[in-house]
Amino acid sequence: MVVLTSIAFLIALLTGVAIVRAQSRAGTLFHYGDDKPQRFHVGHVPRLGGLALGAGLSVAWLVGALVDGVLVNLNLKLNPINVLLWLLVMMPALLTGLMEDMTQRLPVSLRLLATFGTATLACWLLDLGVHRLDIGWIDQSLNRWPWLAVVLAVMAIAGLPHAFNIIDGYNGLAGTVALLISLALAHVALQVGDRALAALMMALAGATAGFLVWNYPRGLIFAGDGGAYLWGGVIAVGAIMLVQRNPVVSPWFPLLLLIYPVWETLFSIYRKAARGVSPGVADALHFHQLIFRRLVRKVFHDDHARQLLIRNNRTSPYLWGFTALTVLPAVLFWQNSVVLLLFCGLFVVTYVLAYLAIVRFKVPGWLRR
Repeated sequence: MVVLTSIAFLIALLTGVAIVRAQSRAGTLFHYGDDKPQRFHVGHVPRLGGLALGAGLSVAWLVGALVDGVLVNLNLKLNPINVLLWLLVMMPALLTGLMEDMTQRLPVSLRLLATFGTATLACWLLDLGVHRLDIGWIDQSLNRWPWLAVVLAVMAIAGLPHAFNIIDGYNGLAGTVALLISLALAHVALQVGDRALAALMMALAGATAGFLVWNYPRGLIFAGDGGAYLWGGVIAVGAIMLVQRNPVVSPWFPLLLLIYPVWETLFSIYRKAARGVSPGVADALHFHQLIFRRLVRKVFHDDHARQLLIRNNRTSPYLWGFTALTVLPAVLFWQNSVVLLLFCGLFVVTYVLAYLAIVRFKVPGWLRR
């Protein structure tokens, strides 16, 4: 499994440097509008991190499926057909995301349709469904109407890519969150003996680490929609499959792992609806953006670009800590639905209180940098 992770890391690393060098030669080939509300950097940075992630992930998965047991014995138990199906179902979201990263002209409806395409293919080809939530009357309904389990799975797989896209605002933020979640999923998969799923998640962790070399702290490449969609799609499919194939794993384990991007999305929809704004309209009022504007302020540097980069890099650790507070209990109590559900509720309350404190300028001085 270390070999698979290393391959994903190296391919993503090398693809990333190729993209960075192409940008330096092409100048403004990868242009991102100066008027975008999500823009917190100076200059033109390539948003094709999804290409590096996709290359690292694809090569590692294919090597693990085709070489293991033939040239070397890695004991990954990867089925070549299943790996090809995983790659196939990720294509609609990944390719659409990369197209948006290069043109920035695709409507939200088309991007949403692409992630629904990935979700539908995943549930059809990989036979996925959310068949239990460890809540009596809900589980009875899911057993009575199996199509409802598939609908829930489609909604989860289609929505998570956009959740990762929302939190992909600063250097190292979404990438580190994806890395922590991938490692947690791989850990629990190994605990229940699901080596194949653990290998798939470790490859994602390796590709993400290779991308992060260029993304944090230098900000030489961004994940873009393609990277966010790939993270969300692979993690969503892996989380549903882990629970579906292993009854001892609580269905609330992946939800607690993913509660930060999921709740950020739901809260964003709520506050935009309260202001009469479409959820598809980008703004600069997400939690990480408020931290950047109101907590990370005391940076003095003669170079404006350097000052902005330092503030950008100092924003992400706030959210890394927030994420660690959900990943740690999820890994510790991955079998206990009651405890996991309580931690989900605790996160929601903590998030809302923290958001209101920042909005009302009531944050303790030791948190401001």
